[in-house]
Amino acid sequence: GDYSCSFTYSAQGGTNEQWQMTVGASEDSGLFSCSIWRPQGKSYLFFTQFKAEVKGAKIEHAMAYSQAATGALSDVPLKQEEFGITETAVSHTEGKFRFELSKLMIVAKAPRDEL
Repeated sequence: GDYSCSFTYSAQGGTNEQWQMTVGASEDSGLFSCSIWRPQGKSYLFFTQFKAEVKGAKIEHAMAYSQAATGALSDVPLKQEEFGITETAVSHTEGKFRFELSKLMIVAKAPRDEL
């Protein structure tokens, strides 16, 4: 539709990890979500940078995790200083990010047309 989500990153390591990305919109197209994660839980890649961007909507909520939930393990969020959120992007914070990423979630809101 009118929305898109992109994920760019730089990482070291080549573990042939499987990652998934889902993009969805609410029925009224008011909310848009984008999730990028490693279904097996923890990634063993050494991320030097990452950025997830949305087009066509403004970010309402976003969270980044060093470990994704699997089995009895819970999501482990990154510390707030490790990443930043703008209206359209979530990205690492230079010098603060600790090189671990296993999940990113974004919820964005579509601009409303005024009548």
